[in-house]
Amino acid sequence: MTSHTYLTVKALTKYIKRKFDADTHLRDVYVKGELSNVKVHSSGHIYFTLKDDAARLTSVMFAMNARTLKFTPESGMNVLVRGDINVFEASGQYQLYASSIQPDGIGELFLAFEQLKKKLEQEGLFHPSRKKSIPTFPKKIGVITSKTGAAIRDVLTTLERRYPISEVVVFPSIVQGPQAAPSITKSIEQANRLGTIDVLIVGRGGGSIEDLWAFNEEQVARAIANSHIPIISAVGHETDTTIADFVADLRAPTPTAAAEMAVPSKENLLKNILAYQSACLNFVSKKLVDEKNRHKRAIESPVLSTPEKLYRPFIERYIRAEQQLQRETNRIYREKERNFSQIQNRIFQLSPKKLIDQHDKSLQTITKQLNHVALSTFEKHRQHFIGSIRTLEALNPLKIMDRGYSITYKEGKLVKTVENVQKGDTIYVTLPDGRIEATVQQTVVKEKGD
Repeated sequence: MTSHTYLTVKALTKYIKRKFDADTHLRDVYVKGELSNVKVHSSGHIYFTLKDDAARLTSVMFAMNARTLKFTPESGMNVLVRGDINVFEASGQYQLYASSIQPDGIGELFLAFEQLKKKLEQEGLFHPSRKKSIPTFPKKIGVITSKTGAAIRDVLTTLERRYPISEVVVFPSIVQGPQAAPSITKSIEQANRLGTIDVLIVGRGGGSIEDLWAFNEEQVARAIANSHIPIISAVGHETDTTIADFVADLRAPTPTAAAEMAVPSKENLLKNILAYQSACLNFVSKKLVDEKNRHKRAIESPVLSTPEKLYRPFIERYIRAEQQLQRETNRIYREKERNFSQIQNRIFQLSPKKLIDQHDKSLQTITKQLNHVALSTFEKHRQHFIGSIRTLEALNPLKIMDRGYSITYKEGKLVKTVENVQKGDTIYVTLPDGRIEATVQQTVVKEKGD
């Protein structure tokens, strides 16, 4: 019987992995296909399946490579992927380890631009209702751009020419390259913390889409949206459009145009002032003429020329009213005086002293009568009481005992007959001076006829 050597799963998988490692055709391969089952892990790794109409390939892109992507991979995208094919030992499955991903048939930057634009638009960052108005006469203007570019010179020259009374604060920033977006974001936040800037110009001169890409970064767009200061976006030339243009409160085609939009023109202001001055003079002159005419008409009017005609009828009415008031006052006084006399007489008739004297006499008479009745009643009841006492004394059994009689009790009850006691009973005999306790030795019933 032939003896066989059995391999462990781990050993076989390691052998297959070494075969993959040794095959140079599986290193740095270029594969195109459609993305599906795309999952972005919290660690930053991207897991996905690359497929076509005939096969599927499990794939992964680690966070260090995923951070270099300008766009977000989504299921359904056709992409070009570069990477290595190897075996994932834990599952024994071969998969593609991607180092780069590019859209197939569309530019990576253009795709990233459209994705971010769609995302921010859905959040409402482009909506006109959140746009802040640019102040008409700003006192302090902030400029965020490169301190060495042509844009800063154009902006400063334009501001000085159009509105020299404004103060300009420059926030030098990096506007190109990997550090540009953080630098622009920091400058916007710094200007907001300063608290004295009325309007901000954020931008740079023209260039390729790669040169302008910092203004398409999400962190710059959110910094503009979160700014309390109105922001004018001035990026590139008139044909260039960035995400910053959509989020900003006002979009200018060039940095020079942004400076023109930020401040009024001193020439136009002077013309307006002169026009307002002329209009004010004309208005005041016309007003003076109108008021002089009104004054003349007022002086010549009958009201002011013969004012006594106005108040004469009122004087006559006043005199009549005064006479009528006097008559009515006298009438009311006489009537009240009569009423007073009548009331005074009634009060005299109803004088409290008179009434008190009458009632006092009545009270004395009633008091005498009451005393007489009380004494008679008392004497009557006293005689009745004395008679009752005499009757009680006559009927008192104790009085009978004074003549030699006694009263016998058994168990608290009066003994009235011999039949109430028996031999051996204890009886109590009450005498005028005390009580005798005795025991019955014998009872003798009185014979009838004795």
